[in-house]
Amino acid sequence: MIIDDRHYDVIIIGSGAAGGTIAAALSEAGHAVLLLERGGSMPLADQNLAGVELFRKDRYHPNERWFGTDGDPFAPQTIYAFGGNTKIWGGVLERMREREFAGLPLQERQAPAWGLSYADMEPWYAEAERLYRVHGQRGSDPTEPQGTAPFGFAPKPVEPFLSALADDLQRHGVHPYRLPLSWSESSRDPSGDAELFGVEPARQRVEVVVRGGAAVQRLHVNPSGSEVRGVEALIDGQSWLFSGHQVVLAAGAINTPAILLRSGSDHHPRGLANGSDQVGRNLMKLQLTSILQLASEPNDGRYGRGFGVNDYLWGDQNVSFPLGSIQSGGGVLQDALFAESPPVLSLVTKLLPDFGLEQLASRSITWWAMSPVLPDPHNRVSLRNDHIQVNYRVNNFEAHDRLVYRWIDTLKAVEADPLTRVVRGAPTHPRGEAPLSAIGYACGTCRMGENPASSVANLQGRTHEVANLTIADASLLPACPAMGFGLTVIANALRIVEGLSSVLR
Repeated sequence: MIIDDRHYDVIIIGSGAAGGTIAAALSEAGHAVLLLERGGSMPLADQNLAGVELFRKDRYHPNERWFGTDGDPFAPQTIYAFGGNTKIWGGVLERMREREFAGLPLQERQAPAWGLSYADMEPWYAEAERLYRVHGQRGSDPTEPQGTAPFGFAPKPVEPFLSALADDLQRHGVHPYRLPLSWSESSRDPSGDAELFGVEPARQRVEVVVRGGAAVQRLHVNPSGSEVRGVEALIDGQSWLFSGHQVVLAAGAINTPAILLRSGSDHHPRGLANGSDQVGRNLMKLQLTSILQLASEPNDGRYGRGFGVNDYLWGDQNVSFPLGSIQSGGGVLQDALFAESPPVLSLVTKLLPDFGLEQLASRSITWWAMSPVLPDPHNRVSLRNDHIQVNYRVNNFEAHDRLVYRWIDTLKAVEADPLTRVVRGAPTHPRGEAPLSAIGYACGTCRMGENPASSVANLQGRTHEVANLTIADASLLPACPAMGFGLTVIANALRIVEGLSSVLR
């Protein structure tokens, strides 16, 4: 084993929305930081991929297999690279709504409260939007939090046919709003991500060491088991050992618990920081269904997301429990999540020739329906002979199903309107659920809370049992938000930095 003779203020494991953000914030404060990332730099050709190759190559699947609920192996869609899954996230950065922090009463039962309020998070949301250059327009979404300052950047332009479709929806009583998008406005790499806004600023500081190709295997503790003394990583086939005053684990909702489970010892027989037996449990995965609508005129299938609809967020005219949110998808040839879960067309898209896929894309408009789920201790990440095992069964499914059909009814009404020009009626609206392999919207596997018996870390992300170990990624989330939670992870990471800074002074 090679032992690095430098002792760092902070070692950060993972460079995604949480890790990259924390690296930038701590480096700006002058701390000596080691950032360990399992992957390296993703080529621009891959992160900005737009074309039929999105369906042909497993660019966004690492060379590893996880095991699913049925015991069969599967290839996860997850990114090992600087920036993590933000490299293919679509750039939509939404704030959670105020009532979500108190625990939403979903159809099956009430989601747990966070222990934090929207007011606690609001200044960090504002800072996250500034840091990630979020472009948007306040006031167009009736569900957005009140009293929020305007975005610092005007909305990103959308395709003209999407603007026309938004007008059509408004005529039918729907309130589409411009999605808040992280956007760099760089001609070479326009979409914002954690490499651009986190890793790159950190790497400019002399106090920061950024190491790619460093797959963290386990954390080693002192003889009493109270502190992490070493971080073991595999680099170019050799084991390295790094030491730091504080360790931040931000490897994502699947790999963060996997690292803790691999780090068991005599003092932590069920895995590091797992005296509560909650590490890996309560896996939540935002329910996502893609829906296709038939376009009247061809488009190039290569464009980003544009509009959101929250008219059914808290229910509809028939039910009072939350259903979820709707977003317009990216073009069929640019939306990496759609390529992972094409509606009813999984086999067809693999068999279609390139021109057939181009034709399909040119006549399609995509929508995403998304609904929250509840934490369930049986939905979990565990280890199977050192390989990742994911056991997962969806809950709150009826509410999501209602959202999908409610939205399809809305689309049909718009298509039947003689004033509508950009879409037309079709016998069916093909749809498909995002599979288990689309893991980018997973959360909850190391949830935070004040009770050590039912949580892994406190509300500052500090693990209850290991004094110098902080968790900072989506695994902390005690409940699953009703829409994408990238901005919440970034904002929470910035909040966690404040606590870390106090122990580093």
